[in-house]
Amino acid sequence: MPQPQRIVIIGAGLGGASAAAALREGGYPGEVVVLGGESHRPYELPALSKGLLLGETDEPDWVRDEDFYRQHDIDLRLGTVATRVELGARLVLDGHGGEHRFDKLLLATGSRPRMLPVPGADLTGVHTLRTLDDALTLRSEFARVNQVVIIGAGWIGTEVAAAARKHEVDVTVVDRLPAPLLPVLGPEIASVFQDLHTLHGVRWRLDSGITELTGGPDGVHGVRLADGTELPAELVLVAVGVKPRADLAHAAGLELSDDGGVAVDAALRTSGPDIYAVGDIAAQFHPRYDRRVRVEHWANAKNQGTHVAQNLVGAHEPYLNSPYFFSDQYDLGCEYRGLANLDTDRLVVRGDLAGRRFIAFWVRDGRVQAAMNVNDWDHGDALKRIVDGQLTVDDDTLTNGDLSSLG
Repeated sequence: MPQPQRIVIIGAGLGGASAAAALREGGYPGEVVVLGGESHRPYELPALSKGLLLGETDEPDWVRDEDFYRQHDIDLRLGTVATRVELGARLVLDGHGGEHRFDKLLLATGSRPRMLPVPGADLTGVHTLRTLDDALTLRSEFARVNQVVIIGAGWIGTEVAAAARKHEVDVTVVDRLPAPLLPVLGPEIASVFQDLHTLHGVRWRLDSGITELTGGPDGVHGVRLADGTELPAELVLVAVGVKPRADLAHAAGLELSDDGGVAVDAALRTSGPDIYAVGDIAAQFHPRYDRRVRVEHWANAKNQGTHVAQNLVGAHEPYLNSPYFFSDQYDLGCEYRGLANLDTDRLVVRGDLAGRRFIAFWVRDGRVQAAMNVNDWDHGDALKRIVDGQLTVDDDTLTNGDLSSLG
């Protein structure tokens, strides 16, 4: 099979930029065009809610140095939004009237924050966090305001709460669920994070719905809960999840998944000929889990982008990595590997929950489906082997044994 002469990548985030870099580093000699809507060169997202928001750095982690794209003949077109994909003509149209012919096409369009369907959601002072500019604006606002309400107690919400408290801002977190991070961690581990934030002065309004954001021409004033309580707020962060940017794929007639992602096979190929997808939008049929999996974490975008490069030039290798993410909040650092099902998996804990130094294992039929190390940095490689292999390990070994000998 001849190699494609021209590869177009829609999305200049971590997934798209990693694919472009891997193409060149793998020796691909043809044209590589990357279209991205932002004005910044490709960067990674984790620092936005961590080091950058904390004030520890003024820049994100750039995917590559500024000169990399020019030196490797990657046509990086920033400020260029793809508006349509024409499958039959093999064309991508952009908002400037440009047309980009492709032999192979990679969709790496990422996701957008979900908005609140309540009155006042468009008031000045209501923010989301998804881009570098969002993070810089929030950090600047933390130096100005005194009262912040965060709607959503997931990873973004809790990380931003920790950053805001470092800036000595009064923080209240609101969520419909009874504990933060509950859908991912379950009640026992979620309580560790809730207690940590409480210790640092965060107030919680859990099991609470929202009916309105109040305010006027001068901006947001408060958050009205379903019980009638109004929480005062000079700034509101909406952190209620993200939605995959699958509009282009849908308009082009590509198959979508039930959760709105772009359906891809094990090798990240879509239902359209010579079109692939990676990152937040890619609902992959994952061989390890024998079902579709869509992951919204940075490692997935990076690793899928790097992996798909070989498939864009003729291979058909399945992507086999387990999901991975990390978080830093106050003095707690953690890494999570794998994919647990809280309805079926049993929790096994090694270490000290109260002291916030432990490893949590989620076990199904004796096999470890996922593991999270919290303030424990000695077992990362072992946990990767255990989770990737879905090893059968007895509880005594998990809680007291030599993990490094496994796998």
